Amino acid sequence: MQKSSVSFIILSGIFMALTIIFTHIFAIQTPFMRFSFGFLPIAVYAINAGSFKTAIMAGLADILGCLLFEPGLYYPGFTISSIITGLIYGYFFSRKNITLPVMGGCFLLTFLLVDLFLNTFWLTQLYHKAATVFLYGRFIKGIVLLPIHIWLFYIIYKVIIKYK
Repeated sequence: MQKSSVSFIILSGIFMALTIIFTHIFAIQTPFMRFSFGFLPIAVYAINAGSFKTAIMAGLADILGCLLFEPGLYYPGFTISSIITGLIYGYFFSRKNITLPVMGGCFLLTFLLVDLFLNTFWLTQLYHKAATVFLYGRFIKGIVLLPIHIWLFYIIYKVIIKYK
């Protein structure tokens, strides 16, 4: 991804578009939760881009996705969550050899810090409801999706490594 500025910008745009599509089009949205695979393009992008570039791409994808798709609600807290997710993925996935425990640790950290803590906090600020209203459902969602996220990324990572 570092070969030229033009190719890097093009690949960044492609991964940004994939993130928006996976997050907004191929997603199940409830009033307080979204079930999507928007994490996948961000995690794959992080393999070659590193923390800073992945954070920028994830933040821009969040902003553009909110502007382009319903409900059109932009809340800066969720952009901060996207940026932190990009930083975490970039830190863990830009290493030479990513093992299954590293993947598990990365997705667990993202689940606990971003999904469970930060996003629950943003929802309490946005909807003026107690955190417990959101916390239980988000915890169950995370426990169910965590192994799926690890498994999907593991499969894609193994394919990428073959052709790298």
